[in-house]
Amino acid sequence: QVQLVESGGGLVQAGGSLRLSCAASGSIFSINRMGWYRQAPGKQRDLVATIERGGSVNYVDAVKGRFTISRDNAKSTVYLQMNSLKPEDTAVYYCHANSLHGSVGELEHWGQGTLVTVSS
Repeated sequence: QVQLVESGGGLVQAGGSLRLSCAASGSIFSINRMGWYRQAPGKQRDLVATIERGGSVNYVDAVKGRFTISRDNAKSTVYLQMNSLKPEDTAVYYCHANSLHGSVGELEHWGQGTLVTVSS
């Protein structure tokens, strides 16, 4: 099984920075893609960024140039460095991972979420 635990959320002023961490445990060897999603109040949960084990990354346009996703495979941890934060970045940020298991196929995993609040 895979468990994901996020940390690093908090309150920050516009223009500031936060670094989110997501620590994976369990069957970490099976994890392929990891990513971050976010959900603002009253809105759908949207993809923010993804990173593959080999380092290939993707970002939604809204965060390009401001957010950086990275991955430390040795520590089984994915990070989201968020710079130049804007009030519209305020959301609960969720870590996500998919894993491939020979017995059950591909599984999806979600963290519990960490709240990021950006004040104007």
